[in-house]
Amino acid sequence: MWQRILALIQKEFLALLKDPKSRVVLIVPPLVQLLVFGYAASFDLKEIPYAVYDEDHGGAARTLLGHFQGAPSFHQVATLAGEAEIAPLVDTRTVLVVIHLGPRFGADLAAGRSAPVQVIVDGRNSNTAMIALNYVRSVVDRFNEDWIAGHGLTGPPARLATRAWFNPNLESRWFFIPGIVGMLTLVVTMLVTALTVAREREQGTFDQLLVTPLRMAEILIGKTVPGFVIGIAQATLILLVATLWFRVPMLGSLAAFYAGLALFLLSGVGAGLLISALSATQQQGLLGAFLFMVPAVILSGFATPIANMPPAVQFLTLFDPLRYFLVILRKVFLEGAGFAVLVDQFWPMALLGLVSLSLAAWLFRHRMY
Repeated sequence: MWQRILALIQKEFLALLKDPKSRVVLIVPPLVQLLVFGYAASFDLKEIPYAVYDEDHGGAARTLLGHFQGAPSFHQVATLAGEAEIAPLVDTRTVLVVIHLGPRFGADLAAGRSAPVQVIVDGRNSNTAMIALNYVRSVVDRFNEDWIAGHGLTGPPARLATRAWFNPNLESRWFFIPGIVGMLTLVVTMLVTALTVAREREQGTFDQLLVTPLRMAEILIGKTVPGFVIGIAQATLILLVATLWFRVPMLGSLAAFYAGLALFLLSGVGAGLLISALSATQQQGLLGAFLFMVPAVILSGFATPIANMPPAVQFLTLFDPLRYFLVILRKVFLEGAGFAVLVDQFWPMALLGLVSLSLAAWLFRHRMY
């Protein structure tokens, strides 16, 4: 059995690497995403959940916090009694921003001095963090203008002291490069697997499988392994470039990373084989891969938060394996997460992989007989 499977895997690699069209597809992956961007992509924050840690409790503090409560984009979800309550809220993404007013906030303003306002922001998504900080800055600026007008001052009464968790310098590459691991792995894996059966049908060699001793499970394994191996190699290469060249920190477990990668490839290969089983030519396989990858990339939260998408679109993201893998990547890279934290991201990819591979096997059998 295994000898027959290894022979089929060898044939798949030779067919893939000898075909000029397949090499071009691997080297120049498609990146056209205009249609989905028009519906799902947005850099606006419609709602910023925030918590308040007020040690002053004075009139000036209540006035400043009232400006936040009156701002349409801000939604207060918690009032904190101590500094120890900040970390759990940020870790679980319950809040995006924490507003901290020190015990001398009102006294400094009354004495005509600038009073610090500490803003703690979740920096895992640097783009979202910067937008949130700009919104906070605009609210504080309105408070400053009102305070200056009411007290006849000449300088800003409050100044921001910002602090970003998980991404202290708010470098966008720390957010995007881990996501590129998932995006490029999906692109390459989908293109490799989506063309495999379609290429054989187009060349007239697919019917030859009918007269070989290979069973359906063996054919499925032989078609799956090449895409799986190429995906592992692609992701490993990007991982090395990200950590060694771009200096993106890898704080989590490599075992958790590769476990998530294996499940992600399982779902990606399954989707590619499903498309290939439905395609009669390589052109149809390529168009089917485009049809899957374009929304998969946009709906994954790679560039824009899923929370900003309409509810119907958010429901569609539940069927996107890239959504779960991006969470794994950013938690492993920036948060140092391990297996226990990522279990709820592992099982949806495993389920999607099993369903897609089962459908692909059924279609193989249906199309063959």
